[in-house]
Amino acid sequence: MSITPSNDRIVSNLKKETIIHLISKGIRGDGRKLNSYRPISIERGVAKKAEGSALVKIGDTEVIAGVKMSIDKPYEDTPDQGNLIVNVELLPLASPTFEPGPPDENAIEIARTIDRSLRDTKAINLKELCITQSQQVWTTWIDIYVLNHGGNLVDASMLAALAALKDTRVPKVEVKDGKITKTQETFQMPLVRNVVTVTVGKVGNYMIVDPSLEEEDILDSKIVFAITEDEKIGGIQKIFGSLTINELNEAINMVKNSYKQLIDAFKNI
Repeated sequence: MSITPSNDRIVSNLKKETIIHLISKGIRGDGRKLNSYRPISIERGVAKKAEGSALVKIGDTEVIAGVKMSIDKPYEDTPDQGNLIVNVELLPLASPTFEPGPPDENAIEIARTIDRSLRDTKAINLKELCITQSQQVWTTWIDIYVLNHGGNLVDASMLAALAALKDTRVPKVEVKDGKITKTQETFQMPLVRNVVTVTVGKVGNYMIVDPSLEEEDILDSKIVFAITEDEKIGGIQKIFGSLTINELNEAINMVKNSYKQLIDAFKNI
């Protein structure tokens, strides 16, 4: 998908001043605190033909993720590990700013952020997805579709991917005389640890998590952190803008005070 310029969605100067004024008092337009997420809901098993799936809502943002498994050759540099491929689609029905076409840089950036977050934290034991070394492994395809854009697509997409992986059952196979046969049995996707992303936006001199669509329009910078359930930062991705060292440390502290809202929602499904 491609995204058209967002001039039609730019918040007026008056509204921008109102939002910043509220944030300066420690609250936001929807009544949240600066480090609070909008309501989070997760539903697993929404796509019956997938090996795993999940529907995630964070406020008005709605994302569905599905997992499909296929047997392929491993990558040359990881002959004893399964493959992982993440795709993101920004559907035109989700926003008037999304257009039909191949994935644009925004969709690609979200997909890469999720891919790196899973890989860098070693959230999946990819070695358990190896069938025969250097020959056949399971490829895990994670397809993510944005159904409604209400802001903060990265965190919703990451949570949907994680929930879909938790829902995934991988077919067991038998190998005989070099031939692979799928059995009726399955095993759980080998998730080693839970990892989520926390998006932090800077507005003037203030930091907020989980920016809404209106808030995203006035951000001076936006940065995404991957963090595991045991509070280890697994990756940092700057989306736009810049932060000083002090601001970066402030953002990290905010992440550590906020990420459990996502982890708790995931654990409750």
